[in-house]
Amino acid sequence: MMDILGIPLQALLGQLMLGIVNGSFYAVLSLGLAIIFGVLKIVNFAHGAFFMLGAFTAFLLAQYMGLDYWVTLIVAPLLVAAFGMLFEFLFLRRLYGLDPIYGLLLTFSLVLVLEGGFRVAFGSSGQPFATPEQLRGTINLGFMILPLYRGFVIVSALLLCLVTWFIIERTSLGASLRAATERSELTQAFGINVPRLITLTYGVGVGLAAFAGVLAAPIFHVNPSMGSSLVIIIFAVVVIGGLGSIMGAIVTGLGLGVVEGFTRVFYSEFSSTIVFLVMVLVLLLRPAGLFGREEG
Repeated sequence: MMDILGIPLQALLGQLMLGIVNGSFYAVLSLGLAIIFGVLKIVNFAHGAFFMLGAFTAFLLAQYMGLDYWVTLIVAPLLVAAFGMLFEFLFLRRLYGLDPIYGLLLTFSLVLVLEGGFRVAFGSSGQPFATPEQLRGTINLGFMILPLYRGFVIVSALLLCLVTWFIIERTSLGASLRAATERSELTQAFGINVPRLITLTYGVGVGLAAFAGVLAAPIFHVNPSMGSSLVIIIFAVVVIGGLGSIMGAIVTGLGLGVVEGFTRVFYSEFSSTIVFLVMVLVLLLRPAGLFGREEG
């Protein structure tokens, strides 16, 4: 087996695969966060909690209603999106135009409520979630062995990101959304219900987080803290890509997942901080982010 810088090629390819899988989660989560911030200007600290809520909703649907994985993959994000829209309608809507710290505090309070409630109900150790039977096993790519389910995660996450980008950047609905964020009064004058559009947008953002949670459920134990370990990294990804940048969130999420994976091979102690080092460097060299626009 060939070595690269003293590291077996098989180990490098394994970490590349792991990095792409993690990067797929980063991309979907940061995409939802970028959409919410770009439209509502709300620092949605509850994004990790919605990720956890998606996983737990899928677990409950499978455990108590007997639904299979493919149904929960669709139904769970829709239920979480509906909950998010209700939360936006009842609470977040009252904070628009105020200092962003109010939105951060409100969403942080939601994190405490959701995580605390699920911890009391299910404990902290987590619940197993079975991999769907059709995606068990591995596939030999010639240069590495790829678990089928991880391959499915990568493909489905990339497709979802590309479809979301296309809708926002290349359709009339996306154009209306961008207009509503920049000139809400003018947009409403053309007969577009801006408050409803904003509520729908928040639902899409948290639905993306819930979808990522369902994808993650068979890989990680479903537990109340599964989103807390990711949310800080996701905020860093959004900052590096550029606040509100859709393409920036996707590309940066995937790229940082790969960088994190390779760092784990060459210097594992540094893998948990490499994302934040990159963030510091980007903020020093390009404060608006890699794909963000400079104001003024």
